[in-house]
Amino acid sequence: MEKILIIDDEKSILDLLKVVFKKEGWEVKASLSAAKAIELIEKEDFDLLISDIKMPQMSGMEILKRVKKMQPDIPVVMITAYGSIKQAVEALKAGAIDYVVKPFEIDELKIIVSHGLEQRKLKLENMLLKKELKKKYTFENMLGKSKKMIEVFNLIEKIAATDSTILITGESGTGKEMAARSIHYTSPRRKNQFVSLNCGALPESLLESELFGHIRGSFTGAIADKKGMFEVAQKGTLFLDEIGETSPLTQIKLLRALQEKTIRKVGSTEEVTVDARIVAATNQNLKKKIKEGKFREDLFYRLNIISFEMPPLREKMNDLPLLVDHFLQKYCQRMRKEIQKISPEVMSIFGSYSWPGNVRELENVIERAVAIEDSDVVRINSLPKDVLTSPQEGESASLYINPGFNLYSCLDELSQNYIKQARFEAGGNLRQTASLLGISYRSLRYLIDKYGLKSQTKIEEEERGRERHSF
Repeated sequence: MEKILIIDDEKSILDLLKVVFKKEGWEVKASLSAAKAIELIEKEDFDLLISDIKMPQMSGMEILKRVKKMQPDIPVVMITAYGSIKQAVEALKAGAIDYVVKPFEIDELKIIVSHGLEQRKLKLENMLLKKELKKKYTFENMLGKSKKMIEVFNLIEKIAATDSTILITGESGTGKEMAARSIHYTSPRRKNQFVSLNCGALPESLLESELFGHIRGSFTGAIADKKGMFEVAQKGTLFLDEIGETSPLTQIKLLRALQEKTIRKVGSTEEVTVDARIVAATNQNLKKKIKEGKFREDLFYRLNIISFEMPPLREKMNDLPLLVDHFLQKYCQRMRKEIQKISPEVMSIFGSYSWPGNVRELENVIERAVAIEDSDVVRINSLPKDVLTSPQEGESASLYINPGFNLYSCLDELSQNYIKQARFEAGGNLRQTASLLGISYRSLRYLIDKYGLKSQTKIEEEERGRERHSF
């Protein structure tokens, strides 16, 4: 509920406005004294202030000036007599949002107050949004306590305040764009735009237009002038993802933009000065591409002023519990589920898996598990097949033993899931199921009885019937 403070030395006006505003659903406080009103403002937060200009002891203009020092964002509406319009105009210059002249229309004042409260609400929401964006992308919120992530955090803290070009390397899914955003939102450029462009997602002709913009008529379909990302990111940060995918011609134009701080739109002969900090990223070995003649060496050195690598998940397994907990909470909240934890067996599987898709793959696996799981614990049967398989030959993955882990429980759960999957693929034929699992028919029957796995198909029922008649 919005809270309004009214200051006027006429009690009749205070009483009238209190009744009118309370009917509108606003909380109202009133003061006949300017001094007492100042005391109230020092103790409480108000969403809007209404003050008469002419009052004994302290004028409305003085109240306005003092309020603006204490709470600069509070909207103030002034009430003035007909002969003091000049003072009302001065009040507007001093920060008041509007004024009404006595005798005023109640409906007119209600409209002014409603507008002031709405503007206040939008301003607060905008401030909160900016605060959340900054919080979301500051390096402190990039999860990790491993040595490699601490090194990344420390470097980001050092380089964020500079304007140096940065090259972030690392496998797909390691969080290169998150690191770039963290650099932006901890830098002096954070009040301006962070613009992201995937250079590998567009053909050369469109990429040039996206980067540098174009003028109307420069090519078929160019029906209007368009700003490129260099201009959109003016005074901010331009993140160029998959920089290694750019063509030789685009590389030449990028090099010129970085060197000269100017660009030329497609179809134009005019130079446009740009000021955007460049953060580039790649999952490729650019030095190898230079040797192959696929990437310009001069552009590489222009980009590689400061560089660092985002470590793959398999090299920072100490961060696994933090990441798992974060993604579990995120998707439980989004899907309105009350899953309490990941089972120790699942955590063990996570710890032994090689995570070729890195943190992005982990997030996708947990999102899927939360969507599928119907209990309060994520179990093995909520995991995709790929994660349940062992690391491929030649891959190394460290085992993660979660507190409370039980090997027999893990083996039992794995066995049940493999039996269920094999039965499904065999269409319920138990002999084919046993063959798929590489065990004898009797062993399969023993395990089905042990785990209490019910028959799934008519084929199984018929098979059991034939078995009973054979005795």
